Amino acid sequence: MILIPAIDIINGQCVRLTMGDYDTKKVYNESPLEVAKAFEGAGLTHVHVVDLDGARAKHIVNAKVLEAIAAKTSLQVDFGGGIKTASDLQTAFDCGAAQVTLGSIAVTAPDLVHNWVKQFGGERLILGADAKNRRIATHGWEQDSGIDIMDFVKGYTKKGFEYVLCTDVAKDGMLAGPSLELYYELLETLPEIALIASGGVSTMDDIYQLEELGCAAAIIGKAIYEKKISLKELENYQLEQN
Repeated sequence: MILIPAIDIINGQCVRLTMGDYDTKKVYNESPLEVAKAFEGAGLTHVHVVDLDGARAKHIVNAKVLEAIAAKTSLQVDFGGGIKTASDLQTAFDCGAAQVTLGSIAVTAPDLVHNWVKQFGGERLILGADAKNRRIATHGWEQDSGIDIMDFVKGYTKKGFEYVLCTDVAKDGMLAGPSLELYYELLETLPEIALIASGGVSTMDDIYQLEELGCAAAIIGKAIYEKKISLKELENYQLEQN
């Protein structure tokens, strides 16, 4: 299972939120690049970069941060937040994103997203399935789409998506364990997807449980910044996998 540390950006700074609430913002580092280099130094190979300003503004805001991380580290960057147009998507790829996560736009403009899958390929795009009470949440998790998560993911896997990044919003930033039951249900129903688990990871035991479930990757955020999980532990996990 691939370990993917998260860098969430507001005003060019590395921050974390609790349950997606912007009012809970906590700044951990003024240099996201410095944070990314620390991840790279620990032998991690991927990073999940979220433009929280972009998610609110409905267009990419922190392109320069993405560009710096992609250019000055060897990390494979998955970028999300504010992708609403083909121009945004192209900007993300031009700035060095290896993959782009599509969240709200997959709810509001499915035809457009289906065209992007044909144009860019299912391996370069990740379906962002963020759920509150099993319904897809959009626009920085501030809006409830009313769409059931299973129906949402099923529909998009039929259209060519291979990667699904699922966050249970109620778990995010709470450091109380991931949404194992939801991930189990997704993998039982759709064993063909590469499921990226996000939200709630707080211990190495959580990581091993996600691996056992069959998740392709796990995103780890606040647990790293609050020193619940050390970079050394993540490095050792990676070494065990090799």
